[in-house]
Parts: sequence; C-alpha cells; structure tokens
Amino acid sequence: MENKKELISYLDNLSFFLMGILFLTFPLFFLTLTTDLYTLPKQILLGGITLLMLVIFGIKTIAEKAVKIRRTPFDVPVILFTVAVLLSSLFSLNRNDSITVFVSFLFTIFAYFAIVNTARDKKSILFLSSMLIAGAVIASLISFFSVLKIHVLPLDITKSQVFTPIGTLLDQAIYLALVLPLAGYSLIKEKLDVKSMTKKKIGFGIASIIILTGLITSIYSLIALQKPILLPFETGFQTAFAALSQDSGRIIQGFLFGSGFGNYGAVFAKFKQVSFNLNPELWSFVFYRSSSFVLELLATTGILGFISFLFLCYKIVKEKPLSLPLALAIVASFILPFSFVSSTLFFMLLGIYAGMQGIKKVNDEKYFDVELELVALKKGFITFEEVETETETKNKSIILPIVFSIILFLLAGGLGYISGRYLVANIYFQRSLVAAAQNNGTLTYQSQTSALNLFKYSDNYYRVFSQTNMALANSLAASIPQGSSPSAQVNQTILTLIQQSINAGRTATALSPQTALNWQNLSSIYRGLIGFGQNADQFAILANQQSILLDPNNPQEYINLGGIYYQLGLWPEAQQQFQIAVSLKPDLANAYYNLGHALENQGKLQEALTQYNNVKTLIVNDKENLEKINKEIEELTKKIQATGQEAKVEESTQKEASKSEQEELNVPEPTTILPTQNPKVKIPGPSTTVTPTPKEEPTTTTKTTE
Repeated sequence: MENKKELISYLDNLSFFLMGILFLTFPLFFLTLTTDLYTLPKQILLGGITLLMLVIFGIKTIAEKAVKIRRTPFDVPVILFTVAVLLSSLFSLNRNDSITVFVSFLFTIFAYFAIVNTARDKKSILFLSSMLIAGAVIASLISFFSVLKIHVLPLDITKSQVFTPIGTLLDQAIYLALVLPLAGYSLIKEKLDVKSMTKKKIGFGIASIIILTGLITSIYSLIALQKPILLPFETGFQTAFAALSQDSGRIIQGFLFGSGFGNYGAVFAKFKQVSFNLNPELWSFVFYRSSSFVLELLATTGILGFISFLFLCYKIVKEKPLSLPLALAIVASFILPFSFVSSTLFFMLLGIYAGMQGIKKVNDEKYFDVELELVALKKGFITFEEVETETETKNKSIILPIVFSIILFLLAGGLGYISGRYLVANIYFQRSLVAAAQNNGTLTYQSQTSALNLFKYSDNYYRVFSQTNMALANSLAASIPQGSSPSAQVNQTILTLIQQSINAGRTATALSPQTALNWQNLSSIYRGLIGFGQNADQFAILANQQSILLDPNNPQEYINLGGIYYQLGLWPEAQQQFQIAVSLKPDLANAYYNLGHALENQGKLQEALTQYNNVKTLIVNDKENLEKINKEIEELTKKIQATGQEAKVEESTQKEASKSEQEELNVPEPTTILPTQNPKVKIPGPSTTVTPTPKEEPTTTTKTTE
C-alpha cells in the first residue's frame, strides 16, 4: 500500500514538474534547426510534454485502479469547440494542411485538461502561475535588453532591436498583457502569514513591474521600430462572410464548417475584393491570419466553430468572480489576430482559472471529481460515479482503467510517432534550404528527398522539391557543351529530374488544391518545358487559369498568364490578360509596362507609347526604372516617326505611385527553359493524383543555379 502511494505521489510530482517546465519555457523556446524558428519549436515542446503527461496519467490510472477525472463547467464547451475545429479540418479541401494545424491545437486542448486534472490545490496552482509569470518575466527582459541593443543571447538571429523569443512583437504584447493581470492577482490574493506574504508580495511585485516594462517596450517597438502588418477589419469581415456564403460547390459545408481550420490564407486569396488592391502597402501580401481571431474562426471553422467559441466565452464570463486575464483574452480575440502562442496561452489561463475555482468552490456542483466504472448492462455499460473512499474501491474491476490507459498509450504513441517524423522532416528541409543558399544542389536534393520520405503530406515540401528538380535539370542541360549531344546517362538524368519536378508539382496541388501558389508553381514548371514537352504550353495555361480561379483579384496572376501568351507570341491574348491586370490595379506600373509591350508587338505603337507614358508617371520616384522606361519611350518614339506616324504624348490620368509601390519593370519570363526537343518529350498534364515519394538521388547531380 505504501509503495502504491509513493508511486502515485511520484507521478503527481513528475506531472507538476513537467507542467512547470512547459509554463516556464513555452514563451522562450525557439530553434534554428527548423524552417520556423518560433512556432514549430513551441508546438513540439507542447506536444512532447502533453503526450508524456497522457502516459503518466495512464500509469497513475492503473496504479489507482480507477479512472478519475476532474469536471469543470468549461469541459463541455472546450470539447464542443474541439469537435467543431476537427470537423472543419476533415471537411476542408486542403485537408492535409488543416489536420496538421489541428494536431497542434489538439496538444493545446490536452494541456488544458492536464492542468485541470493536475492542479488540485493552492500549492500546485501557485506553482504553475509562478512558472507562467517567470517565463513572461524572462521574455520581457530579453526584449527590453534587445531594444537597448544589449544582446544576451549569442545567436545571430537575436542581434536585433525587435527580437523576441515569442516570435513577433504583437504576439509578445498579447502574451504579456494577458499574464500581467495574473501576476497582479497573485500579488494580492494570498492570505498567509505575514512573513510568507511579504516574500510573495516582493516576488510578484517585481515580476509585475518587469512584465509591465516588457509590455511597454513591446508597444513602443510596435509603434517606433516595427509597425505590425494587420489585415483591415473591413477585409476581415468581408472574407469571413464570403467564406460562409460564396464558396461555390460547398455552400453547406462552407456555412457549417468554413474553409478548414488554419486555412485562412486560401480564404483571403479567393474572396478578397478588388478594392483591396488600392491599398498601396498591403495589396501584394497574402494574409494567413484574419483581422481578429474570432473572424478567422468564422472563416475557417464556419458557424459551428464560431458559435462553440462564443459558448465557451459565455461560460467564462458567467463564472464569478470573473477572471481578468481571460476577460482580456476574450476582448483581444475580437479585435486582434491570435497566433498559436496566443491561443495556447488562452487555454493555459483557462486551466489555471478552472483549478482556482475548483479550490474555492469545493462544494459547488459544477466542480467535482468523477470516476468511470464498468457496471452491469442494465445500468448501462460505462457510468460516472462520485469518487469513493479507498475501502469502497478495493474490489472494483481494473479492466476499465487498463483499457482506458491502453487507449491513452496508443494515442500518445501514435501522435508522438507522427509528430516526431514531422519534426525530423522539417529539420531535413531546413537543411536543404541552407544547402540551396550555399548553391549545393546535391545536398539540397538529398535533404529534400529525406524530408519527403519522412513526411508525405506537406504541399510546401513538394512545391519546393519540384523547383529544385527543375533547377537541377536546367543546370545539367546548360552544362552540356554547345553543339554536342549528351550521353545516354545524362539524358536519362535530365528526364528523371523533369519527371520528378512535374510529379512533385502535381502532388502539391493534390495535397492542397485550394492553394493558388501550388497551381502557379505547376504552371511555371510547364512553362519552363515549352518546346521540350508535349502540350507543355497548354498545361501551363490550364494550371495558371486554375490559380486565377483561386486568387481571382490578384493582378499578378493575370500578368503571369499574359506572360505565357507573350512567350508563345499570342499578342492579343497577352494584351487581354495585361488589360485585366490594369483594371484590377490601376496604379500597377508593371501591368502597363507589359501591356505596352504586347501592343508594341502587334504594331499598335501609339497605344504602346500611351502605356509607357503611364508607366513613367507611376515610377517618377524610381530613378533606375525611370531611366529604363525613358529609353524605351525614346526608342518607340523613333520607331513611330520612322513609320510616318505622329508621336502623341498623352497626359496620363494615373496618380503617382508611392515609394512602397515601386516594382521592377519586366515582362515575366519562365524561370528555366530547357533545349527544344524534336520530337517533344511526353509529359503528364495537371492532375490531382498524389504521386509516390521521390526516388533516390539520380546518378548525376549538379549544383543549383540561382
């Protein structure tokens, strides 16, 4: 009996320790080994600790021979919200992306229930609160010293005035603003002896001052050093309601479940209005977070996710006394975008608050421990009973605790295995990006192949892998001396790389068919094969048209399609696409530039001159491009005069572009062009069929070309 109690006590202490480590290090943990320095490491930290706590809870369940669960009034709303998020992921067309994001959210929910079932007394609540506050204190100090250009960490990425281990200054400001009331509350809430009270007050008082300083520093940095790029509320409202009501082919799914949790980038691209292009600073950005967390939920999880979150907020506000940190979090969710860090902190605070309320309201019927039991079928299969005394539970069956624990072990093992592969794949992929920056094509290819063999569900990996293969094929073809024929081995390697490039690009569109970037990437691959592969020109056009369907109000999409027609010498078709780009954004200089070239190639010299003059007006503050367009205007004017036409200089009605609006003037060209083949190589067209993972490295590799 004593050994059993010692084991349970050890498991409880281990749970407290792990949860304390999580609370302390969560805002501070970042890695340089992954593609995402801040968010992914925090997700792995959260997932690792919560899964380990599931295992500990399972062992404790077997040791106690009972399945004991803490009940709070927030459990049902949290579960309903989780189910709504899961359904939105399952019904999403970008299902793989949504499920991947959902898994990290699931770790957050596990953390909430772990807190509720671990923190059952004042000592544990105080410990967890102290760890959460300590993490915020350290983050505040790091940020404060960074602003003063005192860099306490040796890494190069930390040597910036706006560095914060939390990720972004906005996320840090939200984090500190929510933890600060907890520190202040901890300062005044304890009614202990005078000596102990004084020590706690000094500690929490200092912590409150430091966190407040960090919050002020964050706000100052946001205003003076790094203005946050936020989506205007008008666009946030418009895209959210459009996702609910205008998603053709899935009106009911869109209304109930949204576009898919974590899929706001596709919503923004598909439903943003033409008027958004008039914003000179934001028009070229793709926003992956909406104007606020609530609007993002509405767009991505539909009416079910939105209502379930409001229900959770209602249950929080209904509790007395009201938690100030949670009240601030609810307000912030309506006016600010939440990152993974912010949403996780919300549920951490909810877990602490539920634990506090459970201690205060011992006899409240809303806070109590229940025990799951296997009973006779006439009473049901599984029932909830109030926790009984030790003597009453001696003779109870251990079958349910064992089955319950096995389920927990399998869940933790499965999620841990998948998450581990995801992490290692991401590390390999980051290694490939470093290799590509060093122009090491062999290591780039090998690392990306390893990443894809470990995790086959990332469209980003396949998209970049397709570009790597095409670059290697182009580089290998360019290395063949002019006038000579490649060996059979080199020729086979080129064909293999091209096939892998197409397959990877097609797989990316199959994994995330609602992501315009994937279709634009596939279009660029086919465009680079024009003259080399059969029907490559038609495939390039089809893929670009699909990209336009998913991002219909982006002028760059039409410039890209016009560029394909331009490459094929189809000047009227190119002109039409460039004119659409001009109509979508009347102050986009490059659209007029492309339109001018399409007109000039048709012999419409005067109309082309008008467009070049529009360009000149728009880039008046851009010295380099202004010099370029002046030369082209001069050459075109001479050509007009040589034909006996009068060169009319029409006054442009376009407004002068701001400095932030300047862009390079060019007619879009394919990133790679392989030698023309006769007969052309047969290649597969756009498809939504997922292809196998890449084979091992071809026998011949070259360095990538930039």
